Formats: sequence, C-alpha cells, structure tokens
Amino acid sequence: MNNYIAFFDLDRTITGAVSGNVLALSAYRKGLMSTSDILYALWLLVGYKLSLRDPQKIIYEMAGWVKGIPEKTLDYLSIEISQKVLIPSVFPEAIRELKMHSENKGRTVILSSSPASVCRLMTKSLGIDDMICSELEVIDGYLTGRSVRPLCFGQEKVTRMKEYCEINNTAPGKCWYYGDSIADFPALSIVGHPVCINPDRKLLKKAKDKSWEIYYWDLKNPRSRGLGTTP
Repeated sequence: MNNYIAFFDLDRTITGAVSGNVLALSAYRKGLMSTSDILYALWLLVGYKLSLRDPQKIIYEMAGWVKGIPEKTLDYLSIEISQKVLIPSVFPEAIRELKMHSENKGRTVILSSSPASVCRLMTKSLGIDDMICSELEVIDGYLTGRSVRPLCFGQEKVTRMKEYCEINNTAPGKCWYYGDSIADFPALSIVGHPVCINPDRKLLKKAKDKSWEIYYWDLKNPRSRGLGTTP
C-alpha cells in the first residue's frame, strides 16, 4: 500500500530538456518535418513564452506536427531522444526526490503533457511507478495530429490527477506535485505539498505569495536536495 502519491511534471522538472522541442527537432533532421513546419513551431514556441496567444491553443497546434507520421516512427524517435538527450538531462535532485518518495512508500507518477511514447520510456528508465500523459490518436498505424482526450496540460492535469487519486483511494491533499511553469499552477493548487522547480516568472510570483517550496536545480552544479527559495 502506498502512503501517498508524488506527481512530477517531466519537462524542465525531471529533465532540463523539453521533450516536445527535442522530438520536433529530431523529426526535422530526419526529414519528417519541412523547414516551414519547424519555423512555424518555433514561432508558436515564442508566442507561448511571451504569452502572445492562448497557451492551450498553442499546445494543440504544436502537437499537430505529427499528423501523417507512422506511430512506429514516433516510437523510434522517442527512444532515440530519450537515450541521447532526455535521460542525460535528468536533474540529480529529481532522482533524489523520486528515491525519497519511494523509500517513504509514496507512489511516484509522471504527470505531463508529453506524448505517451516519451513518458513510457522515461517512466521505465527512472523506475517511476506510473504515468499520466497525452495520448495521441492513431488510425491504421498513422498519427492523426489529434489527441485521444484533451492534452494533459493546464486544467486537464487537475482532471487527470483527481481521477487517478480517486482510483487509488488517495486525497489530493495528501499528494505532492512538482512543476515548473504557470501552466502547472492549477495542479499545484490542489495538492497538499506543491513544489516549484526552477519556476518561470509568473509561477515564481504566485509561489512566493503562497509560501510554496521553491527548488533551484542545476545539472552543472547539483545541490544536495535543491532546497531553498533563492537561486
């Protein structure tokens, strides 16, 4: 029996890299995306960072680049980027936190907007108990560019978290959630132990207002547990 659940975002929380960006760049290098596609993706990324458009719409548009790609090809790309980029970019402090929760009989779960093909590999590689992520639609072996249900982003993370807690007979108030961006604010707000990892400017402000734990993790200069409220 698990005492509680510790949910972790993936990109910029467990890893220093962003899986979606790495995946798209790898696809472009292999000729699966055109130059115009990758430029459009970069434009969307800038719009997301500068809050120029609705982030929910941007995320859906960015996920659409996989349309027409064989599912097996995405699986291969996911294996490649996980081995070459994502696993090497895992924060040592994230490993320590995962180990700490496991030793305390906490159930560890990736809760991320990243595709299942990536989350599945990272979950297995890091010995994490389970994953909740974005499931991309596949018809006749090819990706359609749509998701099976809403992408696991923003408020959808709250929905998925509550569903998972109910299935596992655990109240969100007993849970932890580790996130890095303002998009994680809804999920951070419903758990009993919110933890912000290298938070962006908007999340940092809210975290300080609410006296949440703030950790600064660095691949080049790892700390014992990344505790603290200043870099």
